[in-house]
Amino acid sequence: MISPLGPIGLFDSGIGGTTVLREVRSLLPDEPLLYLADQARCPYGPRDEATLRQFSLDNTQWLLDQGAKLIVVACNTASAASLHWLREQFPAVLFVGMVPAVKPAAQATRSGVVGVLATPATMQGRLLREVLSRWTEGVTVIEQVAPGLVELIEAGKLQDEETRHLLWRYLKPMHAAGADTVVLGCTHYPYLIPLIQKLLPGVEVVDAAPAVARQVARVLQEHALLHPVGNRLLRYATTGPLPAFRTLLLRLSLPEGEVAQAQGHRALR
Repeated sequence: MISPLGPIGLFDSGIGGTTVLREVRSLLPDEPLLYLADQARCPYGPRDEATLRQFSLDNTQWLLDQGAKLIVVACNTASAASLHWLREQFPAVLFVGMVPAVKPAAQATRSGVVGVLATPATMQGRLLREVLSRWTEGVTVIEQVAPGLVELIEAGKLQDEETRHLLWRYLKPMHAAGADTVVLGCTHYPYLIPLIQKLLPGVEVVDAAPAVARQVARVLQEHALLHPVGNRLLRYATTGPLPAFRTLLLRLSLPEGEVAQAQGHRALR
């Protein structure tokens, strides 16, 4: 039986899912949170579906072993490859995943042109194909895969010239096509919003994280799993080097919490 006292578990290939964690923390400040960064195997974007499913299973099992009451797949790439499959593998577990915010972008655009920035696996995945097919009639969509950005963000290079140069390479086709709205199809990319806004002044940037946080709240409420008295415990765990993880958490000004190695995770065996 799922306990309402357990934490909300979130996982990503690295630091990107903390953009979702921020929103969940803001909306549900009295819920315990456990964040897993699978940095030993980051990035996920170039991986094949079978590998992504195995990684997602490993991450889910580790979070469940820690008592998680709900799993947030805070990674677009993992969601695209694994979300439906995870629900089949763990039918008793509650999952919330990432779907690129194409619908609000298509509704918001004034020029009729929307850009989508994503990893290769997300761009090829079923989830994005479904939302594009459903919500973009009459809208021109400029799809742009963006290899290399995740690694730069993991290195903390949010405003570096190298990042600016690579990002502009990916944004330039959207700009040339007249896009006035850009959908972020990777949870790492919100850390680049200030840079995107400098490169494309006036363009609306759409991030799915707030909507995901609202869905987490809805699911917990529907299943009577909100913490009964409140517990603000926040824990971060990584499968990668711990000192670098601590440094990155501080650099990104994330909420304070316990930081540890993800002991027992398959990536560390």
